[in-house]
Amino acid sequence: MINRTKAVFDATASTYDADRSRLIPGCDNFYRWAIDLIPAGAKNILDLGAGSGLLTILIRNRFPNARIHLIDFSTPMLSLAGDRLGNDRNITYQHANYVTEPLPEKLCAVVSSLSIHHLDNADKRGLFKKVFASLLPKGVFINAEQVAGPTPALDERYKALWLLQVRALGATEPQITASLFRQQEDRCATVADQLLWLREAGFADADCWFKDNRFAVMAGTRA
Repeated sequence: MINRTKAVFDATASTYDADRSRLIPGCDNFYRWAIDLIPAGAKNILDLGAGSGLLTILIRNRFPNARIHLIDFSTPMLSLAGDRLGNDRNITYQHANYVTEPLPEKLCAVVSSLSIHHLDNADKRGLFKKVFASLLPKGVFINAEQVAGPTPALDERYKALWLLQVRALGATEPQITASLFRQQEDRCATVADQLLWLREAGFADADCWFKDNRFAVMAGTRA
């Protein structure tokens, strides 16, 4: 599954950035919540599955003096991130599969956007435990994610509503086709399941802070 997902994102990297605002209803609020939940004094931040750096640049703008580490398994995506972020000595890049590779330690925050839903549920649960271990006390894990509906019927309604929303936002049929191509590798989980897994991993105050149809921002704190 990891290899297929990597191939899909390598193939669509060149159009990924241009598609975001038209393919994520409530895009601005979605990313704003991800940034707002990072602790105000965060000095060491990990962007997990950073892709083209869309979230990273927002983090850099909010935390200009923080050290930020990006991990992603797609070379084309990390190349786009490097182009976006420029020559910044406090930003480092790692081409790796974060499921199997060790994570940095003593982090103030771990953030992820639209990445973890590509993992199966067992890997999600294992990753949440790894993230917990990588954080300092009071460190925060923020997962801005695409989620499944709580029932199969609601999941189908989510998908139908998403198509109506993105077309109303002006998404073109090629953009929608590319998104559906990427979604072949989605393994979305419900908000309820993910909050349960966060709590099982040891996170306190696990909660969903934002949700619009298929898009949610969840977070937990290492007490």
